[in-house]
Amino acid sequence: MIVDAPPAPTRRRADGIGTALCWLAVVPTTAWAAARLAGLDRGPLVQALAFTPYVAGWSVLALTLALALRRWWPAAVAALAAAVLIGVVAPRALAAPQPAAGGPIVRLLTANLLAGSADARTLVELVRRHRVDVLTVQEFTPDAQAALDRLGLDRLLPHRQLNAQIGTPGSGLYSRWPITDAGVRHNRGGWGFSQAYGTLAVPGAPPVRVESVHPSAPYALDQVGAWRGDLTTQPPATPDGGLRILAGDFNATLDHGPLRALLRTGYVDAADATGAGLTGTWGPYDGDLIPPVTIDHVLIDRRIAVRAVAVHDLPGTDHRPVLATIRLPAA
Repeated sequence: MIVDAPPAPTRRRADGIGTALCWLAVVPTTAWAAARLAGLDRGPLVQALAFTPYVAGWSVLALTLALALRRWWPAAVAALAAAVLIGVVAPRALAAPQPAAGGPIVRLLTANLLAGSADARTLVELVRRHRVDVLTVQEFTPDAQAALDRLGLDRLLPHRQLNAQIGTPGSGLYSRWPITDAGVRHNRGGWGFSQAYGTLAVPGAPPVRVESVHPSAPYALDQVGAWRGDLTTQPPATPDGGLRILAGDFNATLDHGPLRALLRTGYVDAADATGAGLTGTWGPYDGDLIPPVTIDHVLIDRRIAVRAVAVHDLPGTDHRPVLATIRLPAA
């Protein structure tokens, strides 16, 4: 039996619909790839670019659709966009070679306490169970400080530089080892978050300055300038000087230009270096359907080796603490 082919107008209509679907899938990913490659994190694109890893996954689906429908021009454009997006995202899932640091092991934990509402018992248990040596906290309140001490944090990490404040501006640095040259730096933009810092005297290693980082969040268009200003004034690395570590809630992902510029001064993102750079640390927020993004980081001097990074749950906060196990150079 011979089946008649569909009339030419019907075929053309079907072909047109298929082509339109391909372009509808391809054009957004191509525009996203161009914005990411050009570093166009301005205005509403600041928040959007945080979700670049998800768009990278979608770009593969768009390419697959174009290939399946044999739409070669959309497929060519989709392949280019996918190459760009996967090229900037995929390395975060791959471990990188580490320097041959021969000093002591240090376990550093950072946690945003969401205006002090994070569960203090869980946080102290994380410190105890993982033998944490250094803890940085953000959105640190007097009530949180009191609760942590009641649960024994003052005995686990007796040295500290704290700036507990009501609400969200507070910051803290706890250490197993003595802290010198300590202080608190205040960001000028947005909410004016503070950043506690100090130099740790780790036996067998050079002095290392650690700072609890918390720049403004780009939660609204009128806050983007404050966000950018706070990130650009973060302490740069000192490759020819002392060791530095920045740990905290950066309110930025590796797809944001200001954070990448900070890394280029001589830092390494610990999660990125161990292949854990795609693990989300923030979201969903208040039950919203927001996929997790990676805005909490531990940035270390390039002379420091990263052994492992793990992300943990902490009830009462919308952030997940990041635990980095690192090895310092020998003294």
